[in-house]
Amino acid sequence: MHIRARPLGAEIEDSSLTQIIATPTRHELPFRSADFATLTEALDYAAQGETGCNFYTGRGAIYASLSYREIREQAVELSHKLLGMGLTKGDRVALVAETSPEFPLFFFACQYAGLIPVALPASVKIGAHCAYVAQLQRLMEASDAVIGVASEGYLPFLQEACEGLATRMVDSHEAFHALPVKAQELPEISPQDISYIQYTSGSTRFPRGVVIKHQTAMANLQGMVGHGLQMNGEDRMMSWLPYYHDMGLVGFVLVPMSAQVSIDYLDTREFAMRPRQWLNLMTRSKATISFAPSFGYDLCARRVRPNDLEGYDLSNWRVAGIGAEMIRPETLEHFAEILQPCGFDRRAFLACYGMAECTLGISFSPLWTGFTTHHIDSDRLADNHEAVLMQEGDTEGRGRHFVNCGVPVPGFEIEIRDDGKVLGDWHSGVIYLRGPSVMSGYFNLPEESSYALSEDGWLNTGDIGYLADGVLTITGRKKDLIIIHGRNIWPQDLEHVAESQPEVRSGDAVSFSAPDHEGEEMCVLRVQCRETDTKKRNNLVRRLTALMRLEMGLDCYVDLVPIHSLPRTSSGKLSRAKARLDFIAEHDAELLNGIAEEVRLRAASA
Repeated sequence: MHIRARPLGAEIEDSSLTQIIATPTRHELPFRSADFATLTEALDYAAQGETGCNFYTGRGAIYASLSYREIREQAVELSHKLLGMGLTKGDRVALVAETSPEFPLFFFACQYAGLIPVALPASVKIGAHCAYVAQLQRLMEASDAVIGVASEGYLPFLQEACEGLATRMVDSHEAFHALPVKAQELPEISPQDISYIQYTSGSTRFPRGVVIKHQTAMANLQGMVGHGLQMNGEDRMMSWLPYYHDMGLVGFVLVPMSAQVSIDYLDTREFAMRPRQWLNLMTRSKATISFAPSFGYDLCARRVRPNDLEGYDLSNWRVAGIGAEMIRPETLEHFAEILQPCGFDRRAFLACYGMAECTLGISFSPLWTGFTTHHIDSDRLADNHEAVLMQEGDTEGRGRHFVNCGVPVPGFEIEIRDDGKVLGDWHSGVIYLRGPSVMSGYFNLPEESSYALSEDGWLNTGDIGYLADGVLTITGRKKDLIIIHGRNIWPQDLEHVAESQPEVRSGDAVSFSAPDHEGEEMCVLRVQCRETDTKKRNNLVRRLTALMRLEMGLDCYVDLVPIHSLPRTSSGKLSRAKARLDFIAEHDAELLNGIAEEVRLRAASA
């Protein structure tokens, strides 16, 4: 492998040093708006230019640079080595998806070899060794991967996860690069071939692999590059999003390559430790496009100090995308207010809606208009599923601002339904989608696929929202999905952990998210408890709190309630939605403040 250690390119002046940017923004290659049939065709074209990828340390130094030409050359060579192992077209290749040059090399090697890459999470939380290994094992089993690839740091976890599985080779990047090149013809890649499998990030115990074909991916890339982002050859991208997330993989690996523009990467963990580095790199690279969930903008704004501002120049940032979780308008306002002196224009905010089952992008707000909201009567929305606008200063009813997510990309149809009935404007219901970038189904899960996808191609997203004059607004994410700081968590996973304890019977636990005293979502686990002894009850709470951190890497508020107190549906199933509403109704701001403090204390003592 030949990753440049010394970057080449145009010099960018920094206040303290001259920083070299390895891959230029401008290039002589005529710009094409992702109008290709396959990902391999897209990379073949991008390789004719001079653009590519830079990789930065947490301190802001480039440690590696690859042009698309180099990615293609090394990916083709690696594809011969993989096929030389006896792999055949359609075999799955599991890649622990660290933000490093190795991931795009192996991902595109799979594209040329006709193999199907599966991105595995690269996220080990302190004390969560067993949980991470178990998650990798489930993903390896679900995808039936024949080989596994990881860096030296993650390899022991992957090898442990693969014990007893029928894998051919589980080893480091270097070991695969060291394989001999065997002369052979690469398979012909068709638009109908599967390009990759994207495992949805929500479930660790019940993984679902979204099957994306080349034509599916290219349809979405064309919609995002040409319509949603309206990219051109002068753009440059920057990302700290993880490669194993659909926004990180599709939005910031496939989009820049298919649009032939350069991109700068910062590892997600480095961003979490030094969020201001995001702004430093945006300043130095003059990047024009970068995305984040709400929590990313919030974390960054909280860390910025007044004396930092004179070092930032964000005037080139034309698309500040926002998505992946419910959008909080106050977070965006705070970010824009703090960074306006640095040239950040709030009109750069681009609210959007997307999901892995549709490759990525579904709808985008108009460019350079900032975000807009509807002030909706929360009671009417909850009780009658009607989105009724409230006037400013209206004291009757509870209001909430929902951010509008724009209009669908070309080729998408959207319907809002309730029990099969299509609803009109301003009526809230389940969002259904149909279009060329909807998945083929879930890998090896025919029942789940048939539930999510109708025979005529309509996808049941499970998300809740309404349409108004063609504009989509999301009022709730998937009914049962818990989203904490951009991380998707299936409540079944938490409930399973609780029910593994001897005091907790099956059906005695329900999990959901609820807003804490600052409006951020927190995780709540309500457990029906038959024990009356205070000491034993406290012991159960401490044990469950510790287990949630150990197995899920999650701070969770454990709430013991009397038996027969958890709400159920008419069919007898636990109602997580009603349990959430009950919890919110029972807790005012003062109580939530106490709960947040209790969670912190429990986490510290666990």
